Order: sequence, then structure tokens, then C-alpha cells
Amino acid sequence: MDYKKFKVAFVGAGSVEYAEKLVYDILSVPEFQQIDVAFTDIDEEKLERSTALCQRDIDENGLSIKIQATTDRAEAIKDAKYVFNMAKVGGLKGWECDLMIPLSYGLDQCVGDTLCAGGIMYGQRMIPLVLDICRDMKQYARDDAMFFNVANPLTMTTWAAAKYGKVPAIGMCHGVGIGHRQFASVYHMPVEDIYITCLGVNHMGFYTDVWTTDRETGRHKDLIPGLADAYAAHPKYSEMEKARRDMLDWFGAYNTEQNGHTTDLVPWYRTNPKLLADWVSYVHCFAGETNGYYGMSELEQELSAKNYELRMKSPGLIFDAGKRSHEHASFLMEGMELNRIYRGHINVVNNGSIKNIMDEAIVEVPCYADIHGINVPVYGEMDDAQVEVINRLVTVNKLATDASCTGNVKKLYQAMLLDPLTGAALDPRQIRQMTDEMLVAEEQWLPQFKDGIAQAKMRLEQSKKDGTYFPTDKNYKGGAVRSIPYEMYEE
Repeated sequence: MDYKKFKVAFVGAGSVEYAEKLVYDILSVPEFQQIDVAFTDIDEEKLERSTALCQRDIDENGLSIKIQATTDRAEAIKDAKYVFNMAKVGGLKGWECDLMIPLSYGLDQCVGDTLCAGGIMYGQRMIPLVLDICRDMKQYARDDAMFFNVANPLTMTTWAAAKYGKVPAIGMCHGVGIGHRQFASVYHMPVEDIYITCLGVNHMGFYTDVWTTDRETGRHKDLIPGLADAYAAHPKYSEMEKARRDMLDWFGAYNTEQNGHTTDLVPWYRTNPKLLADWVSYVHCFAGETNGYYGMSELEQELSAKNYELRMKSPGLIFDAGKRSHEHASFLMEGMELNRIYRGHINVVNNGSIKNIMDEAIVEVPCYADIHGINVPVYGEMDDAQVEVINRLVTVNKLATDASCTGNVKKLYQAMLLDPLTGAALDPRQIRQMTDEMLVAEEQWLPQFKDGIAQAKMRLEQSKKDGTYFPTDKNYKGGAVRSIPYEMYEE
């Protein structure tokens, strides 16, 4: 079919590994090997390194593409059809505040990038950037430009872009695919022989259908009834997915995402330090340990910097459509540009797809991409108990998104109070004080809360004077501290 040239812009392109992965995937589609590519980042050094690495790959494949690298976001977005958000506002410094301040109150998180106290504050840092990107898109990008969000917290940032940024926005995460590949492992089957439907929100959905088809008879076989025994017998996942196996018992369906995410997003597993060890393991940074993902990310960032020169001395990657990653982006673009229909679990505005979740929510459901765009089927109502787990997260995501987009700090406090794990672990007075401390610590990234932060400072100062300040323990390490080096972790 006819091919039209287009431009792809990457915001936060200083993320070297992720930028290289997405560029590899997209340029592995032969029809896309004449597109325009723009990288932008506020960190000039990271931008330069990422550009050099990806340009090396492009040159190795003999393509004429020259990456446009600029710290001017508007210039990068100019005339773009697809705008990727892959930024991480605050970096490891902000993330450390998200984790360590709550930990001093006894609120123990594994990941802290989705919800719970850490994920909520991460969203407050990210959303001002998202709204700026959307403004630039409406002013400089093509009229049909799409916002491709791959940055956490995915639900909040995509919701902000769709509702307040008023641009066509979708969020992409590879988490549902991880569970899909686990099913193949526990059943000792090729992944392409297992079919799934997963419904919910990012990092917390339920695999409502898992089945296979007999190649000889064509009959479908439901795999859900055997999942509990299959996971119990698996040498790795029986240990790594303890909380998710318990969720399967309670809710009759396996949930996304990995064990550590699960323990962050429900009120049952991380509230008692003495019992937390029953629900976590130390074979993977996402298996539930205290601050597990942060610790692994610290190591990865250190190794990435050390290995960069070695990588630049090695040959570039050869583009191969059959060796693309599990990221959705290139397949969605292939569907929309070339009409090669793609089915993937994508984060989109609900708009009636799941009947018992609010319409404006961002849900993660199977969607289809073709020349007509992203098509979202209607899946009806979810199981009452499953949807209750999800709707608790929807409410918190909505409050946190509205808080950041409007500067309404009271909604931020409400989001913290209603968050499943935060509300289960802390007294309301502790929640307010903790939120005040997080606002003050992250002030440089939170321009929307100028007045609220000033009030938070006064409250904290007054409580210390009048003796109503709740004591914290900054030496508390958490209830699930790793005992082996990260380099020993199994990927």
C-alpha cells in the first residue's frame, strides 16, 4: 500500500536503553525506514549519549535518517505525528523521596511508581510536564498527532493527557504480556498457543479469559481452572508470585502485575511487617522486597553509565522485524499506518468498554489497531469482587490526576487517604503529615501546589512546636529487606 512519511518525537529521550529499544522496534518495520526522528531531553549529556547510540544503529543499517536532537521540546514536536512521553521527572532523587519518607512512617513499598504514596506523588511530578507536552502538540504537531505515553504512573499521566491535555492519548505497558509468558511457562506450552483477555487498569487487571485451542479438534480449553496447581508446581513462580497466587484463590483470576506491584496496590499484604515475609521473595526486584525496584534501578543506572563506552565501540544493532521487543508501539503504528491489524492490551479512555468502571477512567483492555485508528471493544461488566479492587484504584487515580491538573491540594490529600495500602497502614493524621513532608521535599517539581506547599510548611512547623508532630523513624529499613546483591537476581 502507499506509504506516507511521518515524524516521531521522543520526549525524555535521554533514557538510553528505552530510546534504543523503541527506535529499534519502529525502524525494524521496512516501510518506516524513511521516517523523521526527533529526540529531546532537558539533560544535554544524556541526550547526546542516547542520540549517539541510536544513530550508530541507524548508520549500521545504512539508513539515511539523521536524528534531530534538541533541548527545545517544541522544536522536536514540530510536525510530529507520534509524540512519545518517556520522561521521569525528578529521577532517582524524586523517587527516593517517594519511598523513604513513607517508609519512615512505616509505609513499606516495593515499587512506588503506580499508586500508594510513592506513585501518587510521582504522578504529581509528571503531570505538569504531560500538560506542557500536550500544549506543544496542539500548537506545533500535526493535527492528527497522537500522544504515546510509556511513562509511569501510566494511568494518571494518560488520564491527564486525555482529559486535561485534550489530545488523542494512549498508554502502553508490557506488563500484561509478562503474565501471558508466565502462563506459557507454567503450562509448558508455546506462548502463541495461549490466548488471553485481561481487563482492569494498568498494573492491576484480571486475566478474565485464558484458553488454548486444540490444533486437531479446534476445541477451546479453559486454562484458568488449572492455574493454581500449575503455579504451585512451578520452581520459580511458586516462590516469586506468592501474593498473586493468593489473589487467584480469592478472586478466581490471576492479576497483573508482578508480585511487588500487587502488594503495593491492595491493603492486605504489606501492613504487618511481621507477616510481610510470607508474601514476598528475593529472586527478583519485583517480587515484593522493600524498595526493590528502586534498588535495581540504581544499579542499572550505574552499570549503564559504565558500559556506555563499551557499547559505543561495538557494532550497531541490525534491524529485524522478527526480533522486536514486546513493546506495543511499533505494532500499533504498523496497524494504523499499514493496516496490519494488531491486538494488544492498551491503556485507553474507558468510554463504556467496561460497564462497571467510570467512563472517563483510563482502562487497560485488549484493543485493535488498523487504518481506522485504535478500536476499543465493549467488554461488558466485570465480576463484582474483581471490579471492586480496580475501582478503588480508579478513584484514587482520578483524585490524584485532578489534583495535579487543577492545583487542588485537598484532592491530593483525599487520594492519599483513600489509597488502599496507605489508608490501611496509617492514621489519617499521619497521612496528612506524611503528605505535607512529601510536598515540601519535592517542591522543586510541584509548581501547581505553590500555595498548598506554603501551608504544609506552616503545619509542619507548628506541629513540631506544639508537640502534635507524629514521630517518624528515618532508620527503619522495612519489613522485607534484601539479603543478596542485586547482581545475583534472576531476570
